[in-house]
Amino acid sequence: MVNDIQADKVIAGMDVIKWQKLTWIDIKQPSKEAIQYITNNYSFHPLNLEDSLSTIHSPKIDEYEDYIFVILHFPVLDKARRITIPSQVAIFVGKDFLVSIHSGNLEPLNNLSITCHGDDKVCNDYLGKDSCYLLYRIANALVDYCFPIVDGSLSNLDKIEDKVSDPKSDISQEILILRRNIAAQRRIIRMMRDVIARLEPKLHRYTEADLKAYFDDLNDHLDHLWNDIEECHETIEIHKDNYSLLRQERSNKIMTVLTILFTISLPATILSTFFGMHVNIPWGSESGGWVGPLGTYTAFIIIVVVSFLLALAMFLFFRRRRWL
Repeated sequence: MVNDIQADKVIAGMDVIKWQKLTWIDIKQPSKEAIQYITNNYSFHPLNLEDSLSTIHSPKIDEYEDYIFVILHFPVLDKARRITIPSQVAIFVGKDFLVSIHSGNLEPLNNLSITCHGDDKVCNDYLGKDSCYLLYRIANALVDYCFPIVDGSLSNLDKIEDKVSDPKSDISQEILILRRNIAAQRRIIRMMRDVIARLEPKLHRYTEADLKAYFDDLNDHLDHLWNDIEECHETIEIHKDNYSLLRQERSNKIMTVLTILFTISLPATILSTFFGMHVNIPWGSESGGWVGPLGTYTAFIIIVVVSFLLALAMFLFFRRRRWL
């Protein structure tokens, strides 16, 4: 019944939800007042509270006499910067309570606490058993939240695959961003798998229910996620290498053409250099020039014809050697 739920926002950003004997305190963007409330009502180790406020602490499990402290990271896509960042969730779980502390950017966790306020069925579904089952349901919702993020990476890989075969398209920035996001997602999921795989055996002393099947299913979901992100990692590395090779091949072709053009023009350059020198040479202007059958332009025409014939000979030689 609704009256059985004592859910009051004691402090801004903190939801206290009580159902039967279980209390769930969800703190979004923890403030000093919220942490002080937790300190006054629970005997958590100060270092755990300090870790729960940190946004860069590594995922881990700490066991104590009357509670377990868990830190998990989940990937969140920052659409403005187009990067994947880790979002931390710190969870204290004991016999009859669960305290979750996070930054408020994980939609499933935000939506769950809001839904529990107005839906008896949902509240009983999540809090009707014990704190360990609630922990499983929270973790399961957050793991499912990761699938669309990884699927987005797979979709972006398909878009890049259509462009990578075209060496004229400049997708280096897209590859760099996607490669960075996949690396971040891969790192987050790897650490999350390690923690959740070790979590279920440590919960036995706080629950009478057999949660092995639930956590096995959760680990299967994480294995699926890991396989997908590994596929993304391998594929983006292949696309990066292929794109680099195509760009390098295109650059090599350009350099080849430029080198051959320079080589073909070399005879004309040498001849023009000789006749441009300020020294006496045969047929030069300093020696009075030479008037041939074609008049005063005879020497110039001979130079042009010789240069052209040499360039043509070099071109045919290159074609015969299949350099062109």
